[in-house]
Amino acid sequence: MNSYVLLLLVAMIYAGNLLVGKAVTDTIPPITLAFLRLSIAFLAILPFGWKEWKENITLWKNEWKAIFSLAFTGIAAFNALVYYSLHFTSPVNAGIVESATPIFSVIIGFILLREKLAKLQLIGVLISTVGVLWVIAKGSILVLVTLSFNFGDILMLIAVICWVFYSFFVKKHSGKFPLYGGLLSILFTAIIVMIPFTALEWNKIIEINWNIGAVFALLYLGIFPSVLALMWWNKAVEDIGPSQASVFLNLVPVFAALGSYVFLQEVITWHQVVGGIIVLVGVILTTREKSSLPKQTTILTKEI
Repeated sequence: MNSYVLLLLVAMIYAGNLLVGKAVTDTIPPITLAFLRLSIAFLAILPFGWKEWKENITLWKNEWKAIFSLAFTGIAAFNALVYYSLHFTSPVNAGIVESATPIFSVIIGFILLREKLAKLQLIGVLISTVGVLWVIAKGSILVLVTLSFNFGDILMLIAVICWVFYSFFVKKHSGKFPLYGGLLSILFTAIIVMIPFTALEWNKIIEINWNIGAVFALLYLGIFPSVLALMWWNKAVEDIGPSQASVFLNLVPVFAALGSYVFLQEVITWHQVVGGIIVLVGVILTTREKSSLPKQTTILTKEI
């Protein structure tokens, strides 16, 4: 299949992660949802990664700190925070905030790693920051002044920051690991990390109505964003390169908006449209200077 078609499908699948997560937000508790999704993903990737994992047991033992850092930030914390945020905010808002990930990569890289910030990047950061604030403030100056932000949008911001730290850890460590064996180790570690937090939701877990919709939602979340999108993303990156491929991730909030309107009957507001455009412009300006951005590798995908 054409790589550009694959990237369109990947963007749709990632948007679907937000839509499906929102649809089951009142049925399955957020940490439990993330835990079950990762468990399904682990089982789905197991046939692909078992041989690599078995052949590199010594590597996993020696690099347990790196494995834990990747599992905690980008897998356990990121997914739990995304699903928790969807209890309070819309898939559109979540998608727009998530699309600003490159901006936070630049900001955190500048603060913690002292990476140089080009003039064009600085302009892009400022523009995208305005866009994100516009979205979470619903276009209201009063919300900004009183700091009465939507709790879900704040959680999504924290999730994005977790993902940025994950991307830095990927930049530092991913060359050490085989792709599917590494993913298997990271997923397994994330599942272990999440067990005690999932147990805190036990009272809600026993009340889950396991209807056909909930089961299909879990299967979608565990297989499509975590396995199919991963494979298609890697194939496209090998074909056209990470720079061109990453542009398609800007379509995630667009597909999230369309899906919210069609499937969830949510109204798309003018402040979301304006804010989304502002964020997109800022991201384009910022990522034109690629030397300061964390480079993407095959293990780094937008979702796991």
